[in-house]
Amino acid sequence: MSGLFITATGTDCGKTFVTAGLLRHLRAAGLPARALKPVVSGFDPASPAGSDPAVLIEAMGEPFTPAALDAIAPLRFKAPLAPNMAARLEGRRLTLDDILRLCAPALRAARGPLLIEGAGGVMSPLAEGATCLDAIMALRLPALLVTGSYLGAISHALTAHAAMWAAGCAPCAIVLCESEGSGVSFAETLAEIAGFLPGVPLAPIRRGETDFGPLASVCGLLA
Repeated sequence: MSGLFITATGTDCGKTFVTAGLLRHLRAAGLPARALKPVVSGFDPASPAGSDPAVLIEAMGEPFTPAALDAIAPLRFKAPLAPNMAARLEGRRLTLDDILRLCAPALRAARGPLLIEGAGGVMSPLAEGATCLDAIMALRLPALLVTGSYLGAISHALTAHAAMWAAGCAPCAIVLCESEGSGVSFAETLAEIAGFLPGVPLAPIRRGETDFGPLASVCGLLA
């Protein structure tokens, strides 16, 4: 069994797209890969089929059912806010222990790679007094950092990498996902990040990419 935590520099950078792509590749290779998105906010229970958890369920080749939704995304909140803030609006208190109690058994039970997708960015509040980075550190999992190619992405990528490196959990790789309509050169953004982070594996992912084999290998998921 192997585990990987997929985090990002912020919201809507492509975490779910990357997680789903890895899932499809690993399962096509015969590995029983699964995903867990323990916390999701901005979830509309009236339209669950269009949610990030639904994308991950589809990528695992499973039918979308209430049981499948509960298994992959057990903590769901309506407001499109940081999970702890969204939980408060519903009169609930979300702690880091709540999240770890979901992740730890899933890791122990996994028969193949388990991809755990975070919420928001690596320094986004995830629970009361805890960021996504705190969850990564507590789980002691390798982490994949996803960023976009929008204006400002270089600064966000370098800042996120610095925070993770300082905490002793530098990402195993950085994925540069092509942002739609950004007007920023994808190739130049990739080159700039590479110049500031020599030796850090960088994986360029264009929109509509279907070959996630190289990324799976970089992350050690095919070993």
